Amino acid sequence: MEQAQTNKEKVKKLKLDFKDSKYSTGRRKKSIAKVWVKKGSGKIFVNGMLMGDYFKRPVHQLIVTRPLEITNVINNYDVKCSVKGGGLSGQAGAIILGISRALISHDENLKKDLKKDKLTTRDSRVVERKKYGHRKARRSFQFSKR
Repeated sequence: MEQAQTNKEKVKKLKLDFKDSKYSTGRRKKSIAKVWVKKGSGKIFVNGMLMGDYFKRPVHQLIVTRPLEITNVINNYDVKCSVKGGGLSGQAGAIILGISRALISHDENLKKDLKKDKLTTRDSRVVERKKYGHRKARRSFQFSKR
């Protein structure tokens, strides 16, 4: 019983002060990320947790920090994200776009570097829908002559 209470205390949302920050949204597949960026020490919070706790895989952590590394401001800004929908890869992609847009609204000079690595445009690729008469989106049922 005591262990359950300590786990709840760990999961408790962090109250963060992001009053003088820039806001933007990012989308990827089914994920939507709301991102706030402000001057700070380089901490990244996702859904009230530190980024390392939310994204366990190092690949996702690299993806999220990519816009900050490209512009060489990784230790200058604090980022707070609230993301929902989709899976972890889609959420990481949504956060990238949100961070990029918020950085550009903070400092217009960063746009050139971010645009060169295509981080300012939305990746519009989504799952193709299943068609009738097919097993999946394009895969048909096995054909038998006899």
